[in-house]
Amino acid sequence: MFNLVLFGPPGSGKGTQSENIIKSYQLQHISTGDLLRDEVSRQTPLGTEAKKYMDQGMLVPDEVVIGMISGKIDESPEARGFVFDGFPRTTNQAEALDKLLEFKNTQIHLVLALEVPEADLIARLVNRGITSGRSDDNEEVITKRIKEYQSKTEPVARYYGDQGKLERVAGHHPVEETYALLSKNINKYLLPVA
Repeated sequence: MFNLVLFGPPGSGKGTQSENIIKSYQLQHISTGDLLRDEVSRQTPLGTEAKKYMDQGMLVPDEVVIGMISGKIDESPEARGFVFDGFPRTTNQAEALDKLLEFKNTQIHLVLALEVPEADLIARLVNRGITSGRSDDNEEVITKRIKEYQSKTEPVARYYGDQGKLERVAGHHPVEETYALLSKNINKYLLPVA
């Protein structure tokens, strides 16, 4: 089982690249946001617990999220592997995820961090806001989101870098070119199916 964490600031193309990777390598997608919404809508015990926090505007505790990830992995015993999207966001979450995966006799094999110059990110997000009507289309909000991402995820990148699992990938190229750079790193561990 091959497990990949894909990092990228808002506007880096992480969503598009996740889809490409999932399709080509036939990996399962683990998005903590999707998991939370699914568990809440199905009113599972973890979903009910998560909803209590969400209704109060609080972050769902890491233990609850890890429980959901564990369930998702258990649902797919035949999976070639997983792409983790939006998790881990903190070093504590990374450590908890490592423990969970160790318990399941696997690990995070590779962490890919998309790097895009801030000016490019702002231009992409402003444009996305115009074309999609998303609310984060002004530069002040966008800059704040980018800074928040950098302060929170850089320690996580260092955590995986210390384990020799981090590869930084230039994400300012056209989609196909960036995907080729990502694939080059993944192919060291797993070859595409499609």
